[in-house]
Amino acid sequence: MCGIVGYIGKQDNIKIGLTALKRLEYRGYDSAGFAVFNEEKNKIFCLKRTGRVDVLENEIKNSNFSSDLTGSPSIFHTRWATHGQVSDANAHPHSDCQENIFLAHNGIIENYKELKEILEKEGHKFKSETDTEVIAHLIEKNFKGNLEIAVRKAVKNLKGAYALVVISRDDPKKIVAARLSSPLVIGIPEDNSNEYLIASDQTAIVPFTKKIINLEDNEVVVIGQDNFLIIKEREPERLEIDADDIQKDGYPHFMLKEIMESPEAVDNSIKGRLIPEEGLAMLGGLQDIEKELRKIKRLNIVGCGTASYAAMVGRYMLEEYAGIPTEVDISSEFRYRKPILDEATALLCISQSGETADTLAALREIKRRGTMTLGIVNVPGSTMTRETDAGIYNHIGPEIGVAATKSFVSQLVILALFTLFLGRQRGLSLVKGQRIVQDIQGLSGKMREFLGKQNGSIKELAEKYSKFNNFIYLGRKYNYPIALEGALKLKEIAYPIHAEGFASGEMKHGPLALADPNFPFVFIAPQDSVYEKNLSNMEEVKARKAPIIAIATEGDERIRELADDVIYIPKTSEMLTPILSVLPLQLFAYHMGVLRGCDVDKPRNLAKSVTVE
Repeated sequence: MCGIVGYIGKQDNIKIGLTALKRLEYRGYDSAGFAVFNEEKNKIFCLKRTGRVDVLENEIKNSNFSSDLTGSPSIFHTRWATHGQVSDANAHPHSDCQENIFLAHNGIIENYKELKEILEKEGHKFKSETDTEVIAHLIEKNFKGNLEIAVRKAVKNLKGAYALVVISRDDPKKIVAARLSSPLVIGIPEDNSNEYLIASDQTAIVPFTKKIINLEDNEVVVIGQDNFLIIKEREPERLEIDADDIQKDGYPHFMLKEIMESPEAVDNSIKGRLIPEEGLAMLGGLQDIEKELRKIKRLNIVGCGTASYAAMVGRYMLEEYAGIPTEVDISSEFRYRKPILDEATALLCISQSGETADTLAALREIKRRGTMTLGIVNVPGSTMTRETDAGIYNHIGPEIGVAATKSFVSQLVILALFTLFLGRQRGLSLVKGQRIVQDIQGLSGKMREFLGKQNGSIKELAEKYSKFNNFIYLGRKYNYPIALEGALKLKEIAYPIHAEGFASGEMKHGPLALADPNFPFVFIAPQDSVYEKNLSNMEEVKARKAPIIAIATEGDERIRELADDVIYIPKTSEMLTPILSVLPLQLFAYHMGVLRGCDVDKPRNLAKSVTVE
């Protein structure tokens, strides 16, 4: 959940490192730091502070020690706290007793307490509350002049997950890196500059090079000033994103930009994947296992947070149109129960980053049983893409805002394509298939029209409700998961608002007790098969004088009699309404967060890619 950068070369290492690190702030931003080897003084200088990367930059500008920060190699880190409070001492990089070893770490060391007790008995002195510092002292214990040997010996003692970058005063001119269940990618120079970057995310590297190598689990890499060595050499891959993709393009926040990019995300998710005249979806990532997919009789879908809500929508799609019994589990719980799996079952994992630790753990547990595994992932080369049997890419480019927006919309579209793919294998008629294709193709235009017309009015609505501190979101059938997602967005972005999502039919079983004039209810109530049921629930809330905001289908005047405020979305087929109904909820959360002075791109206590369990 933190960001790592390492640089070795002859350019301005601090400028390059901090520029790359800023691109990783969405992964963690409680504190930041760096360590750089100064060859002239034979010393590693380390600076780390609580707060954002800007704090480091300002301190360097206002100091008289910037000349000490020239040299190479250097490592950088931005932290999202897991062990120990947010403080300078707990910020990375961490060092050993002799300040010979400096390292930055992403992940979590599960056995750090046992290791710390052993090391303290051996005389090691600790300066932080973190699990990471244990690794520095383990490397120190094994260091005999060769850094990579010491790192390889140290990591054998670690249980948990790690991505490490390590430098040493007594074995300089190299960076040693290692990974287990936490991503690391090496940027390879496209010319003969002999300058290398290593980072925990492609977005940090893309401005400098497009040639990359993704490290695999249990690999160690030694990066020198003119070469690098991995235990198992592989050909570099080619990055599919450009530096221009990671800009705000005039928007005040990435979150708003990415909501507005949702129509483009839909277009990119379906590009080349629909055959309208045959009512088919063509998914190249599943082509090699198409025969095996014809045999599956059950699906389990896993994901975390927003991805799990996409999975819930997918369950309705798959059962109604593909006729496949489908179960949805939160990844962090799935591996701890004993699901009934056989050769006719497949596991579908959903993760924007492809690095979500709990989802990867569920995937690995099921692979041990020989079950077919599939993935819906946005990041090429991520761990999930390499470990699933087959999968589907979102192809929507990077998503920088911590709160998922365009990636959620894309996941819903991919699930609709997946449903069409499996449904046409199993008896979904040509006419129904053609109708679904037509409706999918029409989505992006309807989304552009909605976003162009409604953003201003939703901002006004947020101003009206910005002083309320509690909300309930309600929906039925396909839009029940959207109620959960709408509430999640408001909690994430407009804290400390408290918001909960429920199935509308559950309202009388408890939540209705909260209805009063100070507790707004948000209903997702398009004109679908459960429309009348939703209106009945709205009557019950109105009778208790709670404010009602309704998400409704264009042209629905009846709903105005019940709701205090109505946001209209274009009409589409029932299974696709969540793709439209979530847009006003994302915008509402965004504007509420901005009005409340929250950092909507980097909400407190959260990180984009959750790479620890």
